[in-house]
Order: sequence, then structure tokens, then C-alpha cells
Amino acid sequence: MKEAKLFKQDIAIQAILYILKQMGGKCDIHKCHKILYFADNEHLSEYGRSITGDTYVRMDFGPVPTCIYDLFKAVRGDSFFASQVDDVRNNCFHFVNKRDIEAVASPDMSYLSESDIEILDKYIFKLKNKGFSEVSDASHGYAWSHTAQNSVISVRDRLTEMGDSDEYIKYIEEQLQAEEAVL
Repeated sequence: MKEAKLFKQDIAIQAILYILKQMGGKCDIHKCHKILYFADNEHLSEYGRSITGDTYVRMDFGPVPTCIYDLFKAVRGDSFFASQVDDVRNNCFHFVNKRDIEAVASPDMSYLSESDIEILDKYIFKLKNKGFSEVSDASHGYAWSHTAQNSVISVRDRLTEMGDSDEYIKYIEEQLQAEEAVL
């Protein structure tokens, strides 16, 4: 399943800005990735939809959201597409060094639902004061360990890690396939 079609860039940017605001205006990309990973998984499990719609890939230090990471690389200037994200860089966030993102604006809360905010808050609180290794280790659960290096972590494994039943997982997979077919 090619979940990248389901990526909601505008919502993802606002979720990132929200995380940055709650973290005091700045956050490293590793911690931001993990907050989004846990929040997307729980939101998908609880409400049948991911907050960002991003696809996660297994990397050494835990799951990485592919579209968001591409956006971060472009904003940082490490991508061929760097010139295409000047609006994000100038109006949303920028890098203060190679790993730390700083907000340039406040989040537009009209993009985030109450459930988005509730679950983002949960994982911001859980990870805010944790170090790199602790955050990385926390993300090395069932889904990460059952995925080959640099491969997409399946929705099935992500929901299995959340404790969802096979019947519910099949339902979510069918819903995502139907949504993707429309796009």
C-alpha cells in the first residue's frame, strides 16, 4: 500500500508548529519524528485516521515519516527541492542547525482537531524531557522490529503494536485503500 498519497502536508505542518510551540519554540527533528509517529499510530488506532497521513520507514534510530523528513531536508537546504519550500522556511519554521527546528509562526489551530491536539499533547508530554537514546529506544517496538531496514512500516504492524484486533486492522486497511483509490 502506498500511503504517501494520503499525506496531508498542511495538517502536518500545523502539527509540527504545534509541537514546536509546546516544546518552547524549538525541537530536534528526531524527537519531532517520534512524537508524530506515536501520535499518528494512536490516532489511527483510536479514530481510524492518522493525523498526518505520512508513511513511516524503519531507520536505525526509529521510525521516520518519509514526507515530513523530505520537507525537513528541503527546508534545511539538503534537497534539490530546497527552493520550492521558501514559503515554509520563511513563514512556518527553519533550522537553527542541522538537527534543531525553530518555529517562525504559531500553528493555525483550525487545521487540527480536538483529538489531534489531545494525542499530540500526550506524546509531547511523554517525550519532552527524554534524551535521544531514550526516545529512540521507545520507538523500537513491534512494528519497527518487524520491518526490514529502510523499508516502510506497515499499517498492520503499527496497529498490531497498538493492540488492535485483526478484524479492526483489516477494516482500517480497507478504508485506507478506498481513500487512496479516490486520490
